[in-house]
Amino acid sequence: MTLPAGVERHDFGGETSLATQGQPVYGERTDGDWRRWDPHRSKLGAMLEHGMDTGLDGGETVLYLGAAAGTTVSHVADFGGPTYAVEFAPRPVRELLDAAESRQNLFPLLKDARKPERYAHVVESVDVVVQDVATRGQARVATLNKRFLTDDGRLLAAIKARSEDVTADPDAVFDSVREELSSAYELLETARLDPYHEDHLGVVARPRED
Repeated sequence: MTLPAGVERHDFGGETSLATQGQPVYGERTDGDWRRWDPHRSKLGAMLEHGMDTGLDGGETVLYLGAAAGTTVSHVADFGGPTYAVEFAPRPVRELLDAAESRQNLFPLLKDARKPERYAHVVESVDVVVQDVATRGQARVATLNKRFLTDDGRLLAAIKARSEDVTADPDAVFDSVREELSSAYELLETARLDPYHEDHLGVVARPRED
């Protein structure tokens, strides 16, 4: 598996893990400037641990949807370029602002990922959209935010089955989401994120031409 520049496997007290260099955010283990990227706390970290071909090289401009308190997006900002972090809930945004203090390239936005027109005046064209939103209609969110992606950009999405329908079989949910996503994206790779995240599907896709 090829990791993006700025992401390495690092030893933390005898345990080897993905790591980036930056200020710690969520109590993760550190070794000097290196901070452990915990795949149990990060869907994107789990995608990398599974060896999914994310297309990340390092230095990309990123739009992160569902940034929460900054657990994953802080790692992304450690190795990425300008990183726009969209989060709807005010309480985690306060912690996200703390994570951004030591990262000049991390821009928190208190916005709703289902309404990209509310932040279109702020966000430039991006190389990558990372999506981790726990809401019904996750494929629709990805489709609405396709507008920001460059022609050869990538969508890296973590689809949570229980957010779509808590009573439905996850495989059926994932099939439905794949079908809906396919109208706007070419799906390059999908994989379940177990054992790190139960009933989650990792998706790598690129935008179709309009």
